[in-house]
Parts: sequence; C-alpha cells; structure tokens
Amino acid sequence: MQRIDWYFDFISPFAYLASESLWRFPAEVELRPCPVLFAGLLNHWQTLGPAEIAPMRRFTFRHIRWLADANDISLRMPPAHPFNPLKLLRLCIALGAAPELVQRLFRFVWAEGCSPENPEHWQDLIDELGAQDCEPLLAADDVKNQLRRNTEAAIEAGVFGVPGFVLDGEVFWGVDSIDFLLACLEDPGLLQSPGMQAADNMPLGPSRRIK
Repeated sequence: MQRIDWYFDFISPFAYLASESLWRFPAEVELRPCPVLFAGLLNHWQTLGPAEIAPMRRFTFRHIRWLADANDISLRMPPAHPFNPLKLLRLCIALGAAPELVQRLFRFVWAEGCSPENPEHWQDLIDELGAQDCEPLLAADDVKNQLRRNTEAAIEAGVFGVPGFVLDGEVFWGVDSIDFLLACLEDPGLLQSPGMQAADNMPLGPSRRIK
C-alpha cells in the first residue's frame, strides 16, 4: 500500500480546501495526517506566509472565496486571521489525529467561522468532542514534542508550506497540486520522464541581491 504523509496547519485556508478534497484519493492509498506549525516552516525557510504580504493577503482571501464557491465547499471566514492555531494542533494530536477529526477541526474554523481563541467557541467544540478534560493533555510534554517532531519531519522532507503532501520522498505543495499528485499515483514513472528531468536540472541563474 502506498502512503502519503499529509502536512497541514489549521491556520491555512488552502489546507482546509485540501481537507475537503481528500475523497479524491484512491481508497487503497494510506493517508497519514501530520499536524505541523506553519510558522515553524516559515521560520526555517525564512519566508512569509501569503497573509503577511498586504497585496497577497487581499488576493489570497478572494481566491479562497472563489475556490470554495467554484468547488461547492462551505466557507465562513474566522473572526480574524492570523490566529493562534496551537490549541487546535495540540488537540488534534492529543485525540489521535484521525482524518475525521482533522476534518472536523478544519470545519470548526473555516466552515463555521469559529476561533479557538474564543472561549465559547472552544468550549462548544470540546463538549461536542467529549474532551472536557483535555486541557492537561494540551499542555503535556509528549503532545508538544509530537508537534515539534512533526514540524521537524516536514522540514527534513523538504516541505515548505501547507498543505504539503509527501509521496515516496517527493513533495507536492498546495491544494492545486492534488491533480499532479493523483497523476503521479496513476503513473509512478511520471517524475522520471525527460520533461521532468529537465525541470529538475534547470540551471540556476544570477540571484538577486537582498539588502
């Protein structure tokens, strides 16, 4: 059985859209959910998230709105963005990170417009999940360390953004890479084709000088 490692953070609307598209993967493929801290990826690769650049932020949320409408995916923006996703990430890990749980937590933010930073929203979620005694778990070292290990594993695999999918050591980034990933599942030799080899060996030209 082939396995895909699926790296995500609940802060990302693109990761939410990807979570609503997982039904497209063949049933015989094992999908392993891996919650990560997106900010940790950004810090490592020394880059900014799309919501941190003003013109890109405006385009990003327009694009998300359009993608959701075009694909008939429910979307209700959270009260503010960015928000602190740590409680959701740790809750996901503490409760086992099953795909159904991951989808529920994504919908909490992006389909229902709720925030983990709102005490009423958070309590309603905890009550629904029957996890009223979860607070000590969220502060547990093993849960924190697992999130750290997931993020380090993503970086080691070459994941630079979310959603990120890793198949046989190859990274696929973004909700719009799902078609590419499905094509590689269908044709395992696709990345070894002459065109792909030429893309891999594109010469590096002069680099811009960063002040």
